[in-house]
Amino acid sequence: MDWDKLRIFHSVADAGSFTNAANALNLSQSAISRQVSALEHDLSVPLFSRHARGLILTEQGETLYHTVHDVLLKLDAVKNKLTESTERPEGKLKITTTVGLGTGWLTNRIHEFLELYPDVQLNISLVNEELDLATRQADCAIRLRQPTQAEIIQRKLFTVHFHIYASPEYIKRNGQLKSIEDLDSHRILAFGDNSPSYLSGMNWLKTVGRTDHKPRTAVCEVDNLIALRKVCEGGAGIAVLPDYIVESKHTLVQLLQNAEVPSMDTYFCYPQSMRGSAKLLAFRDFLISKSRQWEF
Repeated sequence: MDWDKLRIFHSVADAGSFTNAANALNLSQSAISRQVSALEHDLSVPLFSRHARGLILTEQGETLYHTVHDVLLKLDAVKNKLTESTERPEGKLKITTTVGLGTGWLTNRIHEFLELYPDVQLNISLVNEELDLATRQADCAIRLRQPTQAEIIQRKLFTVHFHIYASPEYIKRNGQLKSIEDLDSHRILAFGDNSPSYLSGMNWLKTVGRTDHKPRTAVCEVDNLIALRKVCEGGAGIAVLPDYIVESKHTLVQLLQNAEVPSMDTYFCYPQSMRGSAKLLAFRDFLISKSRQWEF
């Protein structure tokens, strides 16, 4: 099979139409269509079903697409190994982490890394869904849970500690929280039902100290860490927040400092195909060295 035809077929499948693929490959729509038709003729099978809303892969097309996609990933990994210097980190590195960890912690430190490695360009994707590292949706990830996939290399960075916070205005209006038992007479802020999965065990304020196993009612539930912090800063109630998201803020007061609030470990993760990447190893070592100085 002709590799150029396979490459164009893969682009059309990704783009969903000849027009979009032509724009992506900088070729004419007619040239794209001819190559796909020629490939279908060579294989004697239809690869796409033509619909008004675009092109849909047939069963045979799906099989071919996954094979070509795997080959492209392997070629990309080989290219990285052959072209990347082990002594000089350079090129683009795509990093993914959660919205809260990225906004409240990672982005504040990026300038240090870029000053150390001026030939590296970072692409940071902040999403609460975990991107697939095995298929190179990202080169590496900072995650708030330990990966279970055997093909993912992982390194623990640090433990994220959560504490109880309230604004000075809230404390002035409602009084100091003196004990866990006092929570029954305070306004509770919590994570909502659509919060990221890694926060599922962090609605601690609703259940701690309750002997009847009935959770306290939250006056407000929010499914975003930064938004929850802002609600807390506004004086609406008491919230459990990770220390990294309030470390540079002076608008919140930590309450019950000795309370045993749940914590979670943070891991730096990357696929086996990236283990020899100089830019990735430089970023990993930067995070490890800095994590010893960061206390959450």
